[in-house]
Amino acid sequence: MPLKLALFDCDGTLADSQYAIVAGMRDAFAACSLPAPDAAAICGAIGLSLPRFIATLTPSADEAQRSALVDAYRDAYFTHRTAAGAAPEPLFGGITACLDVLTSQGWQLGVATGKSQRGLIRLLDAHGILDRFVTLQTADNHPSKPDPAMALAAMAQAVVDPAHTVVIGDTGYDMMMARGAGAHALGVAWGYHPPAELSAAGAHAIAQAPDAIPDALARLIAS
Repeated sequence: MPLKLALFDCDGTLADSQYAIVAGMRDAFAACSLPAPDAAAICGAIGLSLPRFIATLTPSADEAQRSALVDAYRDAYFTHRTAAGAAPEPLFGGITACLDVLTSQGWQLGVATGKSQRGLIRLLDAHGILDRFVTLQTADNHPSKPDPAMALAAMAQAVVDPAHTVVIGDTGYDMMMARGAGAHALGVAWGYHPPAELSAAGAHAIAQAPDAIPDALARLIAS
């Protein structure tokens, strides 16, 4: 039987990170004496690598301003995450049970995310699920989504072909990355981009809740 890979996005798919990201971004803009974008604009760019995230939010800024915002966000986010009593970003309800089911069904699990490697490992370890994943791909080592590089690297590391790989994510960037890598694209309805946007970006199917993911994956690789 061929190996199978379920490749998850992190923010908005596994974990509900929007509050920490929005707070960090607002602090970064304040530190640079710039007006902060509204929460909807910030959430709409979640999933991109940090430099591209900042560029999307600041179309009229110059490179020096964007570089300063990148540094300020890293400082602000680190401060939020390491503050006394700070809890990790919560996993969405049902995610751990979904991972259990997929593992029992023979799926290899991976993550492809715009987070840093340090941030991803910290989050997964805090929730006790780090050892579930055979491949962790981050924007530290790859171009930002929707470039397919992270998905291609994950498939190579897991030794799985595109026909038996499903990218699971909440943004159009995830769906385009999957399509670019020749993999299946499963959108999730609980994240930061609406389902209609995921479909327009190429989603083959939409899961309404984490417990719907295993059946959706089985249908996609059988199609």
